[in-house]
Amino acid sequence: MDVIYLDFKKTFDKVPHVRLVNKLETHGISGNVLQWIAEWLQGRQQRVVLNGSVSKWLHVLSGVPQRSILGPLLFIIFINDIDNGIVNKLLKFADDTKLVGIVSSPLEVKELQLDLQKMYCWSVDWQMLFITDKCKTLHFGYNNVNNEYTLWNEIIKSCDEESDLGVIISRTLKLSSQCIAAAKSANKILGMISRIFVNKDSKTMLKLYQSLV
Repeated sequence: MDVIYLDFKKTFDKVPHVRLVNKLETHGISGNVLQWIAEWLQGRQQRVVLNGSVSKWLHVLSGVPQRSILGPLLFIIFINDIDNGIVNKLLKFADDTKLVGIVSSPLEVKELQLDLQKMYCWSVDWQMLFITDKCKTLHFGYNNVNNEYTLWNEIIKSCDEESDLGVIISRTLKLSSQCIAAAKSANKILGMISRIFVNKDSKTMLKLYQSLV
């Protein structure tokens, strides 16, 4: 099987407000709630300040506010129909999207490529383009022939491992890279504890180890 990790371009900044409101209506959101969300999105302005110089205010016509509770939820609603007509399995979590397909025959490979083409067309129609350079393919299986896939005319690069929601997934499905990364992170925290804390009695160190490491 092949897993294709897809990366949206400027994910949260690209959601067009007018189209988002239309999608919310199709999901049954209406009345005061829809009006409140529309007013929460629209009418925003931004400018740039650099070394005391200030740019003009510009209206923000797209994007959902990041580091908010509602922002990621609205983004999920906006991309919710991206898997319409997709034959293979599409997994979505916030802005992390991956397409999974069995590729044991030329027909299955062709279906996976057609699914990618459908997703590309969706991204153009809804102004949510993918960054092909950041999209990756992981090939699983000893007999995998490592097919190449394209988004429009650009080839998606293959890789041996990819970070999947914080977990490093290897094409061999071994956990060595994840364990090495976890050990490095733990050693950094141990070094920080060693530098900062003067009192290193066993009781104090045990509490620090259990809570931080």
